[in-house]
Amino acid sequence: MTTNELPQQRAELDRLVADARAGDRSAFDELVRRTYVDTYTLALRLTANEEDARDVVQEAYLRAWKGIRRLRGDAQFSTWMYRITANTAYTIVKRRRRNRVETLDDVDEPVELHVEARPEEAAESAELLDDIAAALRELAPKLRAIVILKDVYGLSHEEIAGELGISVAAAKVRLHRGRKKLRDLLYDEDEGMAHAV
Repeated sequence: MTTNELPQQRAELDRLVADARAGDRSAFDELVRRTYVDTYTLALRLTANEEDARDVVQEAYLRAWKGIRRLRGDAQFSTWMYRITANTAYTIVKRRRRNRVETLDDVDEPVELHVEARPEEAAESAELLDDIAAALRELAPKLRAIVILKDVYGLSHEEIAGELGISVAAAKVRLHRGRKKLRDLLYDEDEGMAHAV
């Protein structure tokens, strides 16, 4: 990528957003095409379920199309989509959690490790990743969203607050609670640490 491509891409995205705000469906479709992978990845991490992630993405883009005219001109489309996706994921997961019974089809496949490691180390790493994924699924959607946005995406407290429409103080409190709950889920009080983290 040359140094001229980044400003050029930003200008092109700004043009697509402006056209979409004016009602151009093909411009919005192009925005979807350019942001779909990131949106789906976030939805999958927030829901921990492929079917739910697909539903979140579909609903998030529907909400975005309906609300595109309210998008401020100085706001980035990707940041706006993060917020919509996080809110949609929270709504869908909360609704489905009440009704879902996990079947064997819902169980994740083991993570493949692409590292040069001894079999024992690879088995321990895969088990640890499985434990972390299972613990994340146990978190309440609000807490899971905060932990993922901070610890996976590396967003600041201020960015997380902006994404989720909450105060910075609330973001910090939820992050603390989410991390504490993860520790509680990953550690066995009676036997010490369940797995080295």
